[in-house]
Amino acid sequence: MVTLPSDIVIRPLVEADAGQYRALRLEALRDSPQSFGASIAEEEVLSDEEMVRRAVPEAPSVTFGAFAGERLVGTATYIQNNREKTRHKGTMVAVYVSPDWRAARLGRKLIERIIAHAQALGVMLQCTVTAENAAARRLYHSLGFQPYGLERDALCVDGRFLDEELLVLDMRRPAK
Repeated sequence: MVTLPSDIVIRPLVEADAGQYRALRLEALRDSPQSFGASIAEEEVLSDEEMVRRAVPEAPSVTFGAFAGERLVGTATYIQNNREKTRHKGTMVAVYVSPDWRAARLGRKLIERIIAHAQALGVMLQCTVTAENAAARRLYHSLGFQPYGLERDALCVDGRFLDEELLVLDMRRPAK
């Protein structure tokens, strides 16, 4: 278990955080375009209402934010599948920590919060990671995620195709 600096708080985002969420999301897409399926051009034109929906999705989906004082410096989102045949699965998306805060291991803490949330729901937690992102892959694997596939050419960033590793952490409760 990683201890957070005393001025760091991780909590679910609320509507009032949407402006900071937008700024951090755009930072993420500028800083690490190879790590996200969205482009900055697509995201910067989204309405304030759409950003609120992303920052504060309908429960049990949730976006956790890491705050240094009042400043949002990291996020991770859990999206619950709500269809009858797939509600035993959820997806972790939009994991990002500002470069200045990565040494504090906030990415690990945010993912641990998503894992705890998914575990309480008793679901399979899925995510993807760019195959060439060795640091993120090591982190996910160290937290128990197992690869179950590789999607070739999953993303095309500036004309370059990138593969994504498909990962899962199964926390389903035994069937009764």
